[in-house]
Amino acid sequence: MINVFVLQNGRLSQVNIDRREDLENSMPVWVDLTDPSDEERDWVRSIYGVTLPGEDNFKDIEASARYYEAENGDLHLRTDFLLEEDDGPSRVITVAFILARDMLFSLHSDDLPIFRLVRMRARSRPGSIADYKDVLLDLYATDAEYSADALEGVYESLDEVSRAVLQEELTDKDAASALNAIAHEEDLNGRIRRNMMDTRRAVSFLMRGRLLNAEQFEEARQIMRDIESLDGHTAFLFDKINFLMDATVGFININQNKIIKIFSVASVAFLPPTLIASIYGMNFKVMPELDWTFGYPLAGVLMLASAIAPFWYFRRRGWLKT
Repeated sequence: MINVFVLQNGRLSQVNIDRREDLENSMPVWVDLTDPSDEERDWVRSIYGVTLPGEDNFKDIEASARYYEAENGDLHLRTDFLLEEDDGPSRVITVAFILARDMLFSLHSDDLPIFRLVRMRARSRPGSIADYKDVLLDLYATDAEYSADALEGVYESLDEVSRAVLQEELTDKDAASALNAIAHEEDLNGRIRRNMMDTRRAVSFLMRGRLLNAEQFEEARQIMRDIESLDGHTAFLFDKINFLMDATVGFININQNKIIKIFSVASVAFLPPTLIASIYGMNFKVMPELDWTFGYPLAGVLMLASAIAPFWYFRRRGWLKT
C-alpha cells in the first residue's frame, strides 16, 4: 500500500493513489509504503529513481548497513519502532528511510500507530512541517513519546504485581500469574530500551551529518534529551522487575518448605499407629482385646488417638500454620 502526502500550508495532505498516473502527477514530500507489492515498488523506482531495499536487508544491525549514503547521493537509514498489540506481545518493527530529491520515502511491513499519529498531528497543526526532514524528526519525536507511554503502562502493571506479591498470603497460582506478568513487562521494557537506543543513533547520525538547519538541529537535541530522560526509567524498572522476581521465587520456596514440613509431620504422625499395629501383629497370641467385649473398638480408638495427637501437638506449637 502506498500513502502519499503533499505539503499544503505547513500541513500534510494525503493524496489517493489508485494507479500509476496518480503517483506521477503528485509532488509528494513523504511517500510511505506499507508492505508494498512488486508493482508498487516498480512505480517508485521508475518514477523517482529510488531503489527500495529488500526484506533481507532489514536484518542488518551494523551501523554501516543502517546509516549510509548511496552512490547516487540518496541517504539510507534503518530505524526500529515499537509496536504494541492488544492481542499479543510487543514487537519492534524496522523501518527503512530514504532521503532523496527533497522527499522522504519510508518502507515497513506493518502499519505503525506512530505513523498514523504523525499524519493526524500534521493535518491539525499548520506550520509544523516545512520539509521532508521535519517529517522524519517528527516521527522520531513521536517514537519517544510512544515509548514513554509504554513505560507508564509498565509502571501500572508492575504496581498491580507488587500488590499481589506483597499480600499476606501468596498461593502458587498467584505466584505463577505474577511470574507471567513480570516476564511480559521485562520483555516490553527491554524492547523499549532497544528502541530508544536505535532512535538515539539515528538522530545522532542526522546531527553529525550536518543535514539539519538550526531549528531542526535544536529539535533533534530536544529529542535526544527526551530519550535520555527515559533511560533512568528503564533502569529503575529493570531493578524493580528483578526485586519482584526474587520476591516471588522466595515465596514459592516458602510454600514448598511448608509442604515438605507437612509431609514430614504426617510421616511422624502415622508412626505411632504403625508401631502399635506392628506390636500387635508380632504378638498375635497376646491380644487382650480378644477377650474384651469392647476390645476391638478400644484398639481402634487408641490408634486413631495416636494419629491425631501429633497433629494437635504440632498445631499448638504453630508448626502447621500456613
